Amino acid sequence: MTLEGSGQVLTHGAQRPVPIASLAKVMTAYVVLAGHPLRPGEEGPRIEVDRQAAHEAGVGGESTVVVTPGDRRTERELLHLLLLPSANNIARLLARWDAGSEEAFVRKMQRAAQDLGMRDTTYTDASGIEPTTTSTAADQLRLAREAMRLPVLRDIVATREATVPGVGRVANSNTLLGTSGVVGLKTGSSTPAGGNLLWAAKTDGTHLLLGAVLHQRAHTTPTEGLTAALEASRALIDGLRARLRSTGSEG
Repeated sequence: MTLEGSGQVLTHGAQRPVPIASLAKVMTAYVVLAGHPLRPGEEGPRIEVDRQAAHEAGVGGESTVVVTPGDRRTERELLHLLLLPSANNIARLLARWDAGSEEAFVRKMQRAAQDLGMRDTTYTDASGIEPTTTSTAADQLRLAREAMRLPVLRDIVATREATVPGVGRVANSNTLLGTSGVVGLKTGSSTPAGGNLLWAAKTDGTHLLLGAVLHQRAHTTPTEGLTAALEASRALIDGLRARLRSTGSEG
């Protein structure tokens, strides 16, 4: 974790690559927005939902949303579906739209990781469902810093709920939002990955705290892992905010 502007990164535990599950979607959104930037309030181009994205809804026990083939959803709407309910079928749809195939898009993800200095990160899919998509907390912190500099992405990850035409109301899986100063960023959980949270929280002053918690209660259940990641993150955030208040250094 780090306090933006401090230049100091605090780590705990071995920084070895582990599966990150849906934290991969932060890079998916980052790469999509790099190629198709949106201004605040802009919806962006309309993207046609293909049959594959519709077929994948509810298949295989993945996190997905039900969409209708032929529907045209805006880039911003699809980013909401990607980052709030963490829809794997939307991650793959955006990858195909951006790069022609998920494989080509994953190569763009890996190049972006290299450009950000994420040397211990490997992306093998756009959604994070593959356990071979791995990273470290330190690398994910590098991505969080860049992601939170994008106004559209920053706005979306701070949204608790959104209504997407043709889909309905969707809720953010990050239940810490609105508590302990939390304003983002992304959850991720699976049996091999355990629970993961990439988080952003405001201090009582003007600075932003950023952190990554990975591999909590791996090999149990996604629900157990995510609960553990959320609890560990809240403890870290509350502890650091209290320390900053006591030293008067929160800006």
